[in-house]
Amino acid sequence: MQLIDTHVHLNFEVFQQDFASVRSRWQEAGVVHLVHSCVEPSEFSSIQAIAACVPELSFAVGLHPLDASKWNNQTGGEILALAKSDSKVVAIGEMGLDFYKADNYEQQLFVFEAQLDIATALNLPVIIHCRDAAAQVLEVLQRWKNLKGERLRGVMHCWGGTPEQTQWFLDLGFYISFSGTVTFKNAKEIQSSCKIVSPERLLIETDCPFLAPHPKRGAKRNEPSYVRYIAEHVAALRGQTIEVIADQTTKNACQLFGLTL
Repeated sequence: MQLIDTHVHLNFEVFQQDFASVRSRWQEAGVVHLVHSCVEPSEFSSIQAIAACVPELSFAVGLHPLDASKWNNQTGGEILALAKSDSKVVAIGEMGLDFYKADNYEQQLFVFEAQLDIATALNLPVIIHCRDAAAQVLEVLQRWKNLKGERLRGVMHCWGGTPEQTQWFLDLGFYISFSGTVTFKNAKEIQSSCKIVSPERLLIETDCPFLAPHPKRGAKRNEPSYVRYIAEHVAALRGQTIEVIADQTTKNACQLFGLTL
């Protein structure tokens, strides 16, 4: 059985002391590929360094909406240059809108659209961060879909929306990725959303080191090997076996990110 963790942050300091052990555990758990997300351009070199020594890791480049204030006249060029120069770049992001912790709407919107422009110009998928902003993200993506057609594609990562909101993004052709939150006891809307996602649009992720899934929720650090628990829970919610979920989500990740196993 093969699994792909489609959203990790392994360059964080919390992984520096025992990275080799963390990697051994994900390999033992059947994780055959990982997609490393990016929060801001200052991370580019550290992510590239990991990718250089971990063959089973691809990565994205971008600027997180909560760091939108860090955008300057050089940022777009930096993202574009690295995406064009490194064959391990498979997406742009994570990008999007987050009004849970910030209200700088205009700045976030500008940075979001600037990165959508880069992604569609390069014909790369996008990794979307959306928190308390589903309607606004939908409006942006609908407009870009009308402009760019099939060049606009991507994933709603660490999805936490309602079934109605989930359907909005499925109708746009986006993938929906579930993290450890889908295993939380009180996450009823997320679990309901998980049940309605069409098989060909389903992805799983850890978003490590955040949001460790049940039964590891008390752990101080999430890690890629725990994606197996997410797969098990998704399988139970959808009335399927973990083998079916692993096979489907692995195929979907390869399709979206152009991965070859």
